[in-house]
Amino acid sequence: MASLPSVSGARAVKTFQKAGWVKDRQHGSHVILIKPGHPASLSVPQHRELAPGTLRALIRASGMSVDQFVDLL
Repeated sequence: MASLPSVSGARAVKTFQKAGWVKDRQHGSHVILIKPGHPASLSVPQHRELAPGTLRALIRASGMSVDQFVDLL
């Protein structure tokens, strides 16, 4: 299992977009991503560095593993 990397909100959005997520809208400092056929949406804060728990929760909500996320980085 890969260790959780330190990434910014913008880089996390780009990585999720590689996995098929699409930017739906932006509400303040949060980018909302959706994926057709997926029941959840992702709300990614646009911080310089995402907290490890926040990033792990986003990865889990997207249905990916940490390894899959790191491979897409």
